[in-house]
Amino acid sequence: MRIGMGYDVHPFKKGRKLIIGGVEIPFELGLDGHSDADVLIHSVIDAILGAANLGTIGEHFPDTDLQYKDIDSRILLRMTSELLYSKGFSIVNIDCIIVAQNPKITPYFSKMREYISCDLGISSEDISIKAKREEGLGFTGNLEGIKAYSVILIEKKGKSEENNEISE
Repeated sequence: MRIGMGYDVHPFKKGRKLIIGGVEIPFELGLDGHSDADVLIHSVIDAILGAANLGTIGEHFPDTDLQYKDIDSRILLRMTSELLYSKGFSIVNIDCIIVAQNPKITPYFSKMREYISCDLGISSEDISIKAKREEGLGFTGNLEGIKAYSVILIEKKGKSEENNEISE
């Protein structure tokens, strides 16, 4: 079993849609970034890559590559899951925290879990999403942007069977 931790942050920007967990959330500001700037999905990708020791999100999807300009981050998540599974890993569970003063995002958790579970091919029951406010403190508390943290537990398929054969 392996654990990975992911983190992402994006500043607010006028004239962009606010996309979190693949869900468009009505708000007067969106997030600035090369792709759709989905902080939640980027933190999940970061956690997956870290747990499997597969590099960084910037190595796989560089912001210097025009093919990723304004791309839907769910596409990047599906690409990351294919890489993870091709290396023989499976996902046990994911725990996420979105840090945002505004807007209120709790009503969108169910749809976020649905999208992420679909893209990763796991049960939505294996995905936890929570939100925190920073009570007016710091980057997010001052409404400058949003950040997200994710922790993932993965396991190597067949690893326990291999270990049993070795020890016999």
